[in-house]
Amino acid sequence: MELKRDIILGFALVVLGGCATMPAGPSAMVLPEPGKPFEVFQSDDAVCRQWAMQQIQVPPNEIVNQNLAGGAAIGTIMGAGLGAAIGAASGNAASGAAIGAASGLVTGTAVASGPAYAAGGEAQRRYDNAYQQCMYAKGNRIPGLAAAPKRARWIPPPPPPGYTRGRAAPSRAGNAPPVPPP
Repeated sequence: MELKRDIILGFALVVLGGCATMPAGPSAMVLPEPGKPFEVFQSDDAVCRQWAMQQIQVPPNEIVNQNLAGGAAIGTIMGAGLGAAIGAASGNAASGAAIGAASGLVTGTAVASGPAYAAGGEAQRRYDNAYQQCMYAKGNRIPGLAAAPKRARWIPPPPPPGYTRGRAAPSRAGNAPPVPPP
C-alpha cells in the first residue's frame, strides 16, 4: 500500500514539477523617453504587449507545457508497452505495464524537458524582439541600444608656419620679389 502511495506522490511531483515558469510578459527592459508621461508609457506598454503576443500567437509557457506533456505521454505509452512485454515474459503483464508506465513517464518528461525549454526560450526571444520593436517605434528607449553616432564638426587644420591672415607669408630669401615663371 505504501508503494502505491509513493508512486502516486512521485507522479504528482513530476506533473507539478514539469510546469513551465516562463515570464508572462517581456523579459527585456524598455525605458520611457525623457519627458514622456508615465501614463503614456503604460499605454504604449499595453499596446506593445498585445502586439507582441499576436506575433508569436502562443505564449512561451504554453509551448513549454505542451512539449513536456507530449514527451510525458509518449514516454508513458512506450514504458507501459515495454513493461507489459517484459511483465508478460515473467508472468505478470499488469504489474510490468504499471512499472513501465511510471518509469516511462519520468523518462519521457526528462528527455522532453531540454527541447521543451529551448522551444519556450525561442518563443520568448521572438516575443521580446517584437515588444522592443513596438516600444522603440513609439519613441521609447531600449537600454544597451547604441544611439546613432553624432557627426563630428569639421575643424580646419592649423595654418602653415609664418602665415598671416590676408597677406602672403614672407619668403625665405628675405624680401626679394618672387621670380616670374619663364
